Amino acid sequence: MANETLSKAKVAKNDEFYTQYHDIEREVEAYLEYNPDVFRDKTVLLPCDDPEWSNFTRYFAQNFERLGLKKLISTSYAYESKKYKGPIQLTLFETDAPQFDAGKTQTHGKIFVLTHNTNGNGRVDIEDLQWQYLEGDGDFRSKEVTRLRDEADIIVTNPPFSLFREFFAWLIDSNKGFVMIANKNCVTYKEVFPFFKENKIWSGKREWAGGMWFETKNADDVDRVDNGVNMKNIPSIWLTNLDHGRRHQPLQLMTMADNLKYSKHKEIKGKAGYDHYDNYDAIEVPYTDAIPSDYDGVMGVPISFLDKYCPEQFEILSANDYRKNEKVPFKSHGLIKDKDGSINGKPKYARILIRKKKN
Repeated sequence: MANETLSKAKVAKNDEFYTQYHDIEREVEAYLEYNPDVFRDKTVLLPCDDPEWSNFTRYFAQNFERLGLKKLISTSYAYESKKYKGPIQLTLFETDAPQFDAGKTQTHGKIFVLTHNTNGNGRVDIEDLQWQYLEGDGDFRSKEVTRLRDEADIIVTNPPFSLFREFFAWLIDSNKGFVMIANKNCVTYKEVFPFFKENKIWSGKREWAGGMWFETKNADDVDRVDNGVNMKNIPSIWLTNLDHGRRHQPLQLMTMADNLKYSKHKEIKGKAGYDHYDNYDAIEVPYTDAIPSDYDGVMGVPISFLDKYCPEQFEILSANDYRKNEKVPFKSHGLIKDKDGSINGKPKYARILIRKKKN
């Protein structure tokens, strides 16, 4: 029982990360630069949120008119549904409202809705948010929140990392536009990678290097303190199915001969050629910037390639189609992974197979 309690506490603390406003702003602006009307006349849902504190709600409410939104919906979990039992932080926005109920605040989620100007100042913004208690605890898997999902056009969120697989399935099932934060390694999940391969989802605008900084409520696990705010760095990325310009920028690459002669990577420079996998008919390219521009065959590249992936330049392949013999197990995720991805008997981390597109 003690181990179970500690495990639940760890999971809950790992879910208590708050996205910085400027990270949201930079990401969303990239979609607007590509298509200024991407949010126009749309209903945006922010599930898994804490609207009183969330920068997601703040950003979309403050920019409601500029984005041309039709409706903004933001939902939160009930305090009792959060396994992390930290101090409850109530705002005057909540406690001063006539519908405030101390008991319901513990057991019910809340829904915040923004559609029009309510205070007579002539503009629609965060001051016009209207809220009420949900019937349930605000879990995204509930019928109540799922109905809101089905009403929305675009879903934007930083979901609980511990529930990522369930949330991703719930999101994909909606067939809606989305922008979400996820752990970088999720791209290797069998539930996720096929959608990258089929060009149904892709990396957001923010580059993967360096991870992302979040405000954390876990005082025991802090990487730095910014103006009194505890911050934690997580290897997180944005995933989306909304288009942006960076994903259409082709990589500038050297030829194979130039890589072997001039590469900054010791695994490449000075070698006679690129290594081949033991069990797959492909060459190993350990760094994205070492992809040879003049090679037309199949290449294995790191998962970080997805950060630079231009669908007009390369195609993503299933590793199952390039096994050298039937003894190599079929991988449901379609990646080169585990001991089967060895070179001279030494396993490599997960690799994606790609091939240059023909002009």
